[in-house]
Amino acid sequence: MRLAVVFLTVVLGNWLAVLQAGDWPSFRGANGDGIAGDEKVPTVWSRKQNIKWSTRLPRPGNGSPIVAAGCVFITSAEDVEGRRRSLYCLDRQRGTVKWIRTVEIGSTLPTHQTNPYGGSTPVSDGKRVVVWHASAGLYCYDIAGKPLWSRDLGEFRHMWGYGTSPIIYQDRIILFSGPGKRIFLGAYRLSDGKTLWETDEQQEGDGEHNDAGNYMGSWSTPVLTEVQSKTQVIVMLPTRIGAFSPDNGDLIWSCDGLRHERGDLAYSSPVIAGDLCFVTGGYRGPSMAVRLGGRGDVTRTGRLWHVENNPQNIGSGVHVSGMVYRPNAEKRNSLQCIEIATGKIRWSAPGAGHWGSVVMAGKLLYATDQQGNTVVFRPNPDEYEVVANNPLGEPSNSTPAVSEGQLYIRTAAHLFCIGH
Repeated sequence: MRLAVVFLTVVLGNWLAVLQAGDWPSFRGANGDGIAGDEKVPTVWSRKQNIKWSTRLPRPGNGSPIVAAGCVFITSAEDVEGRRRSLYCLDRQRGTVKWIRTVEIGSTLPTHQTNPYGGSTPVSDGKRVVVWHASAGLYCYDIAGKPLWSRDLGEFRHMWGYGTSPIIYQDRIILFSGPGKRIFLGAYRLSDGKTLWETDEQQEGDGEHNDAGNYMGSWSTPVLTEVQSKTQVIVMLPTRIGAFSPDNGDLIWSCDGLRHERGDLAYSSPVIAGDLCFVTGGYRGPSMAVRLGGRGDVTRTGRLWHVENNPQNIGSGVHVSGMVYRPNAEKRNSLQCIEIATGKIRWSAPGAGHWGSVVMAGKLLYATDQQGNTVVFRPNPDEYEVVANNPLGEPSNSTPAVSEGQLYIRTAAHLFCIGH
């Protein structure tokens, strides 16, 4: 835990000055790695056991909850067409709705039936909360719900919808726009939304299909990491991994290898393991590990290994002691343990399939599957060691949040708070 605090202080700067201990302020936590340190949460629950509260949500959505300043924030559409998109603020102790801020968009944009509108996770610095509604804009509110600023960044049209989430670095919001005709990584001043920089990713095709007619797009949320005393923003672009400077958006290094015969696709976030970066492409795409610290195109010099075909992967894994515990969106290989230095699969376990990401708390791993069952298991590289299976009886495509001994899990109909 001490090492995690040191890391966060270096990388995230003044963000920690206003966050409370135990907050889960962004997608996959403050560090973007899904790890809640030594914090212990319940290992057993059901609809009748260890549920502190549940609050009904208006529509299903794949966006995950965050916890900051005594509140839980989550996105949801208000209508099936996605023309009214909302940010909800709930009291973390009681689950009561404190406020709702809704924005409207004049047309119905396409999405996939498995990705309802409300696919993005908000982010907070403890004083403000920022939400990305894709074509409906980027919005910032204070904790009481007062609108502070908004930005119209254009239309982001894709047949499968949107899903990337903003993160915070020091005084700025870092946003990867996600799929569309124009894709870019941008930084916007947290105080007023002013554009600090935008770096476009050159791509072929129309944003939905590449020149070969195969699917394309990235829904990956970036992660921050420290490399040689400098912070880098690492993001999975449709065909490659890119590492950018958060100060000016300059590309530091890139590594090819995500393109495959079914398309140019990325859904999950990079997993950082010391001086290594692990990724898995979408639609049964390649996995690979890259050594951090390079410059320019490191495909030949920095890529340790490359495995062409993998299970369908949407959720992100957690790194523990040289292993990545990866969730997959298929039944035969629902969870896997992968040796990051070699790509060797140590074990695979069947299940209902996962869209949400794995999180770690109290030295245990938690993974909520598409049926709303959360499996608790040990990070054991030798075998799949289950501690408990916990059903909620409703589908879920989201990632749990962990805060002050409690789990927050979004299902198709509710937001649940699980605690003793």
